[in-house]
Amino acid sequence: QVQLVESGGGLVQAGGSLRLSCAASGRISSTYAMGWFRQAPGKEREFVATITWSGGRTRYADSVKGRFTISRDNAKNTVYLQMNSLTAEDTAVYYCAAGPLIATLNNGYDYWGQGTQVTVSS
Repeated sequence: QVQLVESGGGLVQAGGSLRLSCAASGRISSTYAMGWFRQAPGKEREFVATITWSGGRTRYADSVKGRFTISRDNAKNTVYLQMNSLTAEDTAVYYCAAGPLIATLNNGYDYWGQGTQVTVSS
C-alpha cells in the first residue's frame, strides 16, 4: 500500500513563502515521477509542477513559473514544493501525486495524497 502525506501548508500573507513536503511510503517505485496539483474552491484540480525520479527534469504551470520550485530527496522519499511570492490566487488545497512518468494531467498519476491547505491573505 502506498501512502503520500503532504505537510507544510498554512496561512501566509501575500508576498510570503511556504515550503510543502510530501513523504512517500509503502510499495512505491523509486523511479516514479512526482507531481504537485492544486484545487481552489469551485475549481477543478490543476497541475502545478512535476519532477522526474532523478530530479533532472521538471515542468511547471505557467502561473507558477519563476515563483515555485519543485525538488526531491530520494533518500528520504520526499518531494518538496518551495513557493515564493505567493498571491491570493495561490490559495488552494495542494496535493502531491506519484506516477510512472512526468505528466501534467491528473490521469498520469497512480497515487495521491490527502492534500494540505494553503491560504494566502491579501
